[in-house]
Amino acid sequence: MPDANARLGLLPPAGDPFGTPVPVAGLKQGMLPYARSFWPAPNGSVLGGGLATSFANPIQKVREDFGLTRLDYNISSKDSFSANYLIQDGENDVPSPNPNFFRPLPLRTQLLSLQETHVFSPALLNTASAGFGRGHIRLGAFPAVPIPTELAFIPGSPPGSIVIGGSATGAGQGTITTADGAGGPPGVFVRNFFTWADDVHYIRGKHSLSAGAWAQRVQSNRFSSSLARATVTYPTLQAFLTDSPTQFSVIPLLSGLGFRTLEGAWYIQDEIKLKPNLTLRFGLRDEMTNGYNEVTGRCANFVTDRNGVIQSDPIIGHSCLVENNAKALWQPRVGLAWDPTGTGTWAVRAGAGIYNTLQDNLDQAFGGNPPFNARLTLFTPLLSTIPLRDGTPPPPSCSPTRSTNCATFQPGQLDPTLHTPTIQEWSFTVEREITKDMVLQVGYVGSQSYHLEVGLDANTIRPQVCSDPLGCLSGGTLPSTQRETVPQGTLYSPPGGRPNPFVNRTFARDFLGTSSYHSLHVTLVKRLSHGLAFKANYTHAKVLDLNSQLDTDFNLSAPSDVANPYNLALSKGPAAFNLAHQFNGNFSYEFPFGSGKAIGGSASGLVDRLISGWQWNGILTAQSGLPFTPTVGSNRSGSGDTANPDVPNRNPAFSGPVITGDPNRWFNPQAFLLPMAGTYGNAGRNQFLGPNLIDLDTSLFKRIRITETLNLQFRAEAFNILNRANFGQPSIGVYAGTNISPSAGVITSTATTSRQLQFALKLSF
Repeated sequence: MPDANARLGLLPPAGDPFGTPVPVAGLKQGMLPYARSFWPAPNGSVLGGGLATSFANPIQKVREDFGLTRLDYNISSKDSFSANYLIQDGENDVPSPNPNFFRPLPLRTQLLSLQETHVFSPALLNTASAGFGRGHIRLGAFPAVPIPTELAFIPGSPPGSIVIGGSATGAGQGTITTADGAGGPPGVFVRNFFTWADDVHYIRGKHSLSAGAWAQRVQSNRFSSSLARATVTYPTLQAFLTDSPTQFSVIPLLSGLGFRTLEGAWYIQDEIKLKPNLTLRFGLRDEMTNGYNEVTGRCANFVTDRNGVIQSDPIIGHSCLVENNAKALWQPRVGLAWDPTGTGTWAVRAGAGIYNTLQDNLDQAFGGNPPFNARLTLFTPLLSTIPLRDGTPPPPSCSPTRSTNCATFQPGQLDPTLHTPTIQEWSFTVEREITKDMVLQVGYVGSQSYHLEVGLDANTIRPQVCSDPLGCLSGGTLPSTQRETVPQGTLYSPPGGRPNPFVNRTFARDFLGTSSYHSLHVTLVKRLSHGLAFKANYTHAKVLDLNSQLDTDFNLSAPSDVANPYNLALSKGPAAFNLAHQFNGNFSYEFPFGSGKAIGGSASGLVDRLISGWQWNGILTAQSGLPFTPTVGSNRSGSGDTANPDVPNRNPAFSGPVITGDPNRWFNPQAFLLPMAGTYGNAGRNQFLGPNLIDLDTSLFKRIRITETLNLQFRAEAFNILNRANFGQPSIGVYAGTNISPSAGVITSTATTSRQLQFALKLSF
């Protein structure tokens, strides 16, 4: 788009002092410096497809400082006051899958809380509280190795991001590890919370009444884009070497925005002791907000017309919504506790309620919208586009009446009439005392959620079912050379462009999702006796939803968008966090050594100090693998969604296990087939499991008594003492172009660290 380029003030491309010939047709020598600087040199074997590999073990630096001050003051016999101030400051330098980049994550949080309690009478109590919380965080990706400044997309900023065979969005894993440069200054986010609450408790006869009110003011200030500021995507490695991108996305101008919302709630509850062994509790809560607003009237949100077509220009105003559906959120709740025998050895508990999640963090939906933070889409080669001048205002949106000196944008969109996410939850639990210090608990928990956030592209082609006995020409937005004729009854994308050709891919967040949860859990608890205490818990659960991979930079196990926004049911499947089986256990054992114990009971003096005070602890976690979704690695359906949510077809001729269990190829790509161009695959969402996890942490403590008030504790701790390799999720892209990707199913990370040993001394007084 030359007119848009001219308005952006593009500079001439930088020279290439590094280029050397390689046997690739159409090679652009200027791309070689990016290949050599943005990715590490191969240091491993060559995979079967001929791709050299690189292995690295970058250091993850973590720093944390913590401070707490507390004041307690009894004003009188009826009034007490307490205050807490907490400050936490730290940084976590997270390595990227591409070791040439890392993500520093500096964070400072502060919390001040005040509470005053007044006793009116033995039956009437009032508690008032107020608080202030503040979080300050910087986000961004930076090079971990020297990269020439002339390779930056925006001079004076970190290098931009390059994606090959994947998507520019967080969950669009590529066939080659993304060069994860933010391409701009780090994002700065500051959130302030001002909170007030008052609760009254009154006891009268069999009734324990409670009532209260709560209010919170949220200030959210940001200076950042929603995604990497400058990202160029290529469909294949050859396309990268020849500089033939799918698109180039950049935010040339960043503006600081301040979002505000006011939340409130009130409740009333009664707990009735119907019998000595039967208690019933019921209550009602109402929550509300005043919507979501920008402090100076700069909230830009995109809306659709009555036909569902997104408009070229956003609506701009104080409110980010056109309708506030959170003015009254009624939430009834009920609970029951019953001892069937009245002896205290049995307990039956049941409860049900409705809960809402107030939306007070919606900034990301508007972080890339014109005219304040416009995410511009270019379809020109990288070398002819960069470098970009920072801070240049973007051109206006293209439209039927504006075809020159205009630009195509990738907007964010939030459902302008959003309904608050709601969950209906119920539970039933039975407890049985086995011995005086051991309890068995068996329970069931279920829930149904709706109005959940779903990621999608609101400007995709609406698919159709072919009704012509002779077949239908498919292809959607794919080039005409890739179009195919599909048989009758096939769901396909008809050839053509997006519903609004003047808007590119949209990062839409609609609250149309649903989910269900069912779990059975068994818990065995032994309270401390004879020096031993333990707890063991097993849970069998299933979570089904439509989309649970939104904005996940590090858990790349499924696409961030639903496959077909016009038929959400096609994306229903296990949630990304679904664990079918999970076991957790912990124990603590005090060795019976020393004075008064079973062994060495008569010891004294130095001998007693050496053998007494030993304690052994342990934590065991075992869980089944998390689900993942193999993807085509491109927009094979031709819908236009560059987040690439398309999945392959299952191969009916394939026999044998799909999951191999080998981290070098966790799943067999031969189990899948490339769908016909313009059609949707049938492999489903999250139908396959990644590696399971088993982790054992243990510690040995020794308490040394120095004086009556002074004690020294020696601690020896071992994490993952079995040194088990708990692998992360596999690379989910099955294809690179139309060929099987060499990285399909390859696991390049672990979910836990190797065996870690730690020794410490703790002085308490």
